[in-house]
Amino acid sequence: MTSPIDDQLRQLAPRVLGTLVRRYGDFDTAEDAVQEALVTAAMRWPDDGIPTNPYGWLITVASRRLTDQWRSDSARRRREQSATDLLPREELTAPSPETERGGEDDDSLRILFMCCHPSLTASSQIALTLRAVGGLTTGQIANAFLVPEATMAQRISRAKATIQTAGAHFELPDSDSYGQRLAAVLHVLYLIFNEGYTATTGPDLSKVELSSEAIRLTRSLHMQMPDHGEITGLLALMLLTDARRDARTGPDGSLIPLAEQNRAQWQRPLIEEGVALISASLAISQVGPYQIQAAIAAVHDEAIEADHVDWPQILQLYNVLERMAPSPVVTLNRAVAVAMVEGAAAGLDLLATVSADPRMATTHRLEAVRAHLLEMSGDIPGAITAYRSAARKTTSLPEQRYLDTRAARLADS
Repeated sequence: MTSPIDDQLRQLAPRVLGTLVRRYGDFDTAEDAVQEALVTAAMRWPDDGIPTNPYGWLITVASRRLTDQWRSDSARRRREQSATDLLPREELTAPSPETERGGEDDDSLRILFMCCHPSLTASSQIALTLRAVGGLTTGQIANAFLVPEATMAQRISRAKATIQTAGAHFELPDSDSYGQRLAAVLHVLYLIFNEGYTATTGPDLSKVELSSEAIRLTRSLHMQMPDHGEITGLLALMLLTDARRDARTGPDGSLIPLAEQNRAQWQRPLIEEGVALISASLAISQVGPYQIQAAIAAVHDEAIEADHVDWPQILQLYNVLERMAPSPVVTLNRAVAVAMVEGAAAGLDLLATVSADPRMATTHRLEAVRAHLLEMSGDIPGAITAYRSAARKTTSLPEQRYLDTRAARLADS
């Protein structure tokens, strides 16, 4: 769980960076300076107290660091020095006279668009977004994705060099490309949330710092554009999904599938907020894929027990989603809904249509769904084989243990 100081620093990070980029025009060095200012604040504020004007305090520290870099050939050496040596203590503890606040919402949006520049890979977009907009340190991002800090630092450095080479400007895209760029932003936030909610690798099922940060950033974006249907849909989807987090693991960290979760552990306030958001959005805006996914999540969350889930409605929603945004993952999920409504055989028939899709070759989910449907159909030997195959493919230890345990239980029954 983050501290109030951490939360405040993450909220201030894109505003401070936006101010420095507008003043000095250099995203790369400004971003480095802001990171060092955030580190300094995280070290100083717990002992010294939060300044009267924390935004101005960060601007002052980051600006000093920025000008130091430009004035001296020893900038590299100073970057490696302790952040506590950045300024005299009496300067740091005094409230800054900075009061510049104009355009802060637009600045946050501009930073998001820059971090999700089309010249970057998805992994680079995610890393740069978490650092520049989320205010996470390189070490925190590296830990979240289980890679060495040096590797993540190189990824972020290359991402900043790439957008500079591409001629990215600190401005919102023109009307012709705005929709496409906003779609990229939403996709990056969606990927960050998914990695946080179900980690693709490592000993833990989830990485709460990532899913929480994705929700915070999406909520901030929604505050700026409250009438945008897909932003609202994405926020609703995150809230409705995150509401189940406490029920997804047992005391030993083992995975508990959706149908077996104790729904009394679900967070009702998040469900109520998510349902209200998606209900209002569906009534007033053109419907998009995130809204449909949120509607599906709402149907699950509003069911009192697993036996009460309205599967015919979920199937209808998946039919709409597949027409709107076809993908093998959507077909995979629709196959489960088909099985629940029309029987396991029908679900397996649909699953067969994506079995040869090369996009499914690297994921364990195809085999996991096949195992579940084979178990439903009564083909226990086939289910055991599929569960074991899925377990070999996943790099998530909780999912691997769940799949192996499922296979073992069937073998012993």
